[in-house]
Amino acid sequence: MYYYVYMLSNISNNKKKTYVGYTNNLEKRLIKHNSNKGAKSTKGYKWELIFKKKFLSKSKAMSYEYELKNDKKKRSTILKDFYN
Repeated sequence: MYYYVYMLSNISNNKKKTYVGYTNNLEKRLIKHNSNKGAKSTKGYKWELIFKKKFLSKSKAMSYEYELKNDKKKRSTILKDFYN
């Protein structure tokens, strides 16, 4: 089984908001976020997937998720790269 670390960007607002998470099913997770059944901080927004990275183990995915959540510069670079 593979795990993915992903980054979402909201598409329903002018102010760009991002969210980072991990899952073993990207399609299902994005549907949950967009139907207000995902994480509390994602409710009320519509989201698009702008980044994903595949891992062989849950622990490696969780470590990278933590790193990405706490590295604002890396998140900003991903956001800029996606929209340019």
